[in-house]
Amino acid sequence: MDPLSYILDSVKLKAIVYQKISFTAPWGIEIAQDEASQFWRLLKGSCYVKIPGGKMIKMKVGDLVLVPHGSNHTISCAPGIRCVPAAQYLKARASGKPMFQGMDDETLMIGGHFEFPNSTMHPFVKSLPRVIWMDNTNIEVSLWLQQVAGFMNEEVFTGKPGSQVLLGRLAEVLFILIIRSYLQRTNIKSGFLLALKDERISSSLKLMHEAPAKDWTLNQLAKAVGMSRSLYSKDFKKLVGETPLSYLTNWRILRSKELLSGNKTNIIEVASNVGYQSEAAFNRIFKSKVGETPASYRRRVMALQNNPLLSVKSLDPMDEVRKTYQRQNDERAIEVLKKLNLSKDPREEESQVQKKKQDRRPRL
Repeated sequence: MDPLSYILDSVKLKAIVYQKISFTAPWGIEIAQDEASQFWRLLKGSCYVKIPGGKMIKMKVGDLVLVPHGSNHTISCAPGIRCVPAAQYLKARASGKPMFQGMDDETLMIGGHFEFPNSTMHPFVKSLPRVIWMDNTNIEVSLWLQQVAGFMNEEVFTGKPGSQVLLGRLAEVLFILIIRSYLQRTNIKSGFLLALKDERISSSLKLMHEAPAKDWTLNQLAKAVGMSRSLYSKDFKKLVGETPLSYLTNWRILRSKELLSGNKTNIIEVASNVGYQSEAAFNRIFKSKVGETPASYRRRVMALQNNPLLSVKSLDPMDEVRKTYQRQNDERAIEVLKKLNLSKDPREEESQVQKKKQDRRPRL
C-alpha cells in the first residue's frame, strides 16, 4: 500500500453523516470546537462559512467544506448575521419549534463528521489545514468526488434500508477523495502532507509502514532511498516534524494499539509484530507513549467495544450536545466496568499495584 493508505487504515477513519438540514433566511449557526472533523455540502441556495482568523467562504451549490480539526466556525445566510449556538438550535428543533423556518428562499445542506480514534500521535492529522474548501466550479475537482457526493445526497433523501451504514462508507471514500484532490491541486510548502508528495521521504515512510517489526537503523533507511544519512535525517524531520526513528516508534505504537484492539493476539506477539523482542521493553515504551500498559489499554478498549452505549455519538448536525452524551456515557461506563470487575480506572489500578510493590521494599 502507499503511505496514505497505511495511515488511513491505521487511524481507523470513521464517518457519520447527518440528516439533511433546511434553513430559510435570515439564519446563522455557531458550531463550537469539537474533536471530530466536520464537513458540509451545499445542495440548494447559498451560505457563508467562517472560521475565526480565516477568510469568509461563500459556498455555492455543490461546494464542500471540510473542517479537519473541528475548529469552531459559523454557517450563515450572509456575512454579519447573528449566529445562535448549535445547542440552542438543536434544543428548539427537539421541542418541535425549529428555528429558521420561514417563507424566504430555502438553503439545504448535508453534513457529517469524521473521527480518527487512533490518530492522537500521527502527524498526518495534525498537518491538515484548518479548512479545506472544494469549489464545485473548479475543474480540478475530480469526477469521482462529485459522484460520491451525489450518491450520498440520494441516500440522505431516500432513507432506504441500510442507508446509515452505506452513508458512513461513502463518507469515508469522500474523505480520501478530498485529501487526494487537495494534495493534487494545492502547492503545499511544508508539513507531513508535503512528505507524502516527496518521492524519497514517502518511500521511506512506506518502508516503515510495511515492516515495522524490522530493526531499522537510520543508515538503512537513508541508503534505501538513495540519500546520505545527514540529508535524509534533516529532510525527514523538516517535513514530518520528528526524526525517522521517532516516527518509527510512534508508528509501532499506533500499530500495536490496532492489534491490541482486536483481542486475538497475546501481548508478547503484539510486541514482536511491531519490532520489540522483549515484552518488558514493549510495556515500557507503550506506557510512556499511551499513559497505560498494553494490558490496561486492551481491557479498556474491549469494554468500549463490547458496550456500544459507552461510545454513542449523536447523529444530529453541529453536535455541541456530544459533551452531554459523554457525561451520560461516563455514568454508564461506571456500571459496565463494575460488572466486568473493573470498577476503577485500569490506569489507577496499575498505579496502586506499583505503589504496593514500593511499599513492600525494605526501607533504610
